[in-house]
Amino acid sequence: MGKTVAVVGGAPFRYIPDLKSFDNENVLWIGADQGAEVLLNQGIRPDFAVGDFDSVTEETWKEIQRQARDYEVHPDEKDETDLELAINKALEWEPEHILLFGVTGGRIDHALANIQLLYPLRQKGIASTIIDVQNQLELVEAGKHTIEANDEYPYVSFLPMTLEVTGLTLEGFYYPLKEAHVPYGSTLCISNRLIQEAGTFSFRSGILLVIRSKDLATRG
Repeated sequence: MGKTVAVVGGAPFRYIPDLKSFDNENVLWIGADQGAEVLLNQGIRPDFAVGDFDSVTEETWKEIQRQARDYEVHPDEKDETDLELAINKALEWEPEHILLFGVTGGRIDHALANIQLLYPLRQKGIASTIIDVQNQLELVEAGKHTIEANDEYPYVSFLPMTLEVTGLTLEGFYYPLKEAHVPYGSTLCISNRLIQEAGTFSFRSGILLVIRSKDLATRG
């Protein structure tokens, strides 16, 4: 199994899932600023912590210094965000897959910018996935792809991230498609779901944001 690097940001804690369910011997953990605190709170020792750490208390900062296997402090005025610094460190470790937690929820400018970070990672040939308590997101380039059913995240949406996606075909889905043209801004492919153990999606050109999601229980 290839190496996975999990990068944790400091989004509101309620958006961050149980990280231990993703932890194993092949995963290295990086905390970006307050993301290091998130890791400590969930009982995971950071392999690396990076940022200006202006979002944590002095007591928490001391604990990060004590527990992190390594850390790096940057000034608060810098060109890169703390998350970008963490991703740059992850790239040094030559991972096969990068998981991003704690990067959605809260301020929408931060969330949208973080989603856009998937693009340069895809251009480098590295699979990357954003995961929160309700969603899993990844960018996919043109070609034919297999997708397996996932009871935890039953809904599947396909959003064009380029001006158009051409020739989109969905097989094994409740709402199938055949050679569809999907322009930027289209809601044609929102909230689909698989009707068998695995399905396929294919398209000729463009880039898709594939979102797997679930509804959260609400109070009656």
